[in-house]
Amino acid sequence: MDTDINQAPALEINGKVATIRLLRPHVANRLSADDLLCIQQHVHSVNAEPEIMVLKFESTGKYFCSGYDLKSFGQGQTPSSLLFGETVDLVEAARPITIAAVNGGVFGGGTDLVLSCDFRIGVHGASMFMPAAKLGLHFYPGGLVRYLTRLGVDQAKRLFLTAEKIDSDQMLQIGFLTDLVEPQQLQARTTELTETLCAMAPLAALGIKKHLNLIARGQVLSDEIAQAVKLTEASEDLQEGAAAWRDKRLAQFKGR
Repeated sequence: MDTDINQAPALEINGKVATIRLLRPHVANRLSADDLLCIQQHVHSVNAEPEIMVLKFESTGKYFCSGYDLKSFGQGQTPSSLLFGETVDLVEAARPITIAAVNGGVFGGGTDLVLSCDFRIGVHGASMFMPAAKLGLHFYPGGLVRYLTRLGVDQAKRLFLTAEKIDSDQMLQIGFLTDLVEPQQLQARTTELTETLCAMAPLAALGIKKHLNLIARGQVLSDEIAQAVKLTEASEDLQEGAAAWRDKRLAQFKGR
């Protein structure tokens, strides 16, 4: 991958799979306000395409993401870091199932971008730390919730209040990563997981993803879940899934 690239995050759509790729390797893929607005637009575009089942986040260079570009903080030139939080909230709430392919170090708000994804595949040699308190910056609400719901209160306190840097094995141990592979295996493992997810029944899988995230935040929308249950019970997908199970073949779901 060309490490001289210096572009806004790019969106690629290929059938059921969308990829948002960070393209500023020379600054460790930190995100400017314009980059964040670009990511928001990409997520809206992906949400508008009902056939997309998986949204992947990938990066160029040695680092996955070093968070928000803070160089203008205190000079009245940089929008509030709340913009970063709003963007990552959109990623967490994205309609497709999300995967972060963590190719290297991830710092600051970049760690929250990773945590917003449903699956987080990292490589041996990666590391992460959260320097907000060390820098004097209070973190935004959505990120605090994600750290707490994904990692638990003790690990959230450890990472926020000490700014401790942890390695890839620890990232897996505490649940920051859901999978850990050798660097040369990252693409293959991400592709394998993507294919598995794309083979799921859309009505069921995407609905379950949505409500698991809401329940983690204490929002149990029982009536909406009940409606989703009835919708899938009456769907062609359930009939196809049952037939495929009986016939010992792969199901061909249509999302209806």
